[in-house]
Parts: sequence; C-alpha cells; structure tokens
Amino acid sequence: MDASEEAKRGLTEIENFLYQEAHLKSAHRRVADFTARAPWLTREQKMDIERWYLEEQTYVARMVTEHIADSISVAEEQHRVRVRRWLRGTLTAMTVITVTMIGLCVVILQSMR
Repeated sequence: MDASEEAKRGLTEIENFLYQEAHLKSAHRRVADFTARAPWLTREQKMDIERWYLEEQTYVARMVTEHIADSISVAEEQHRVRVRRWLRGTLTAMTVITVTMIGLCVVILQSMR
C-alpha cells in the first residue's frame, strides 16, 4: 500500500471515529434527558437504560458508517468504469485519427512524385 492510499485510509478512519463520537455524544445527551424525566427510576435502572441505549446507538452509528462507506465504494467503482470507457473511446478515436492522418500524408506524398 503506498503512502497516499494509507493516508486516505487513515483519514477515512478518523472521519468514521469522529462521526461515531459525535453520534454517541448526542445519544448520551438524549438518553440522559430521557432518564432525567423519569424520577421513579432507580439509579441502577437509569444506568441500565443509558448503557443499553448507547450500545444500540453505537451499533446504529457503525451500520450507518458502513452503509455510507459501501455507497461511496459503489460510486467510486461506477466512476472508474465510466472513466475506463471514456479512455478506451478516446484511445480508439485517436488511433483512427492518427491512422487516417498517416494515410493522408502517404497519399499526398505519393501524388507529389
């Protein structure tokens, strides 16, 4: 793996981490607000609810991140296919133009003799 690919992968991992941390921080705030409005719950019950909710949100964040990464991978592959087709067409057109120009030059040079 070259340095640019490694850097790209590292940046992707950092982005994923930051997204998940922001998501979890927000989830922690939501569940704390929720349990604060339920004064009849014991401290242990509140902690259980918070733990369960944060585990669930961690799972959701991971699934969303993986879905986004998969979508990006699909889009990148589609782009590569389009670029390959475009390059193949350009190469074909340039080959035809070059052969035509060489043929024309040969005809002109032979007619000048």
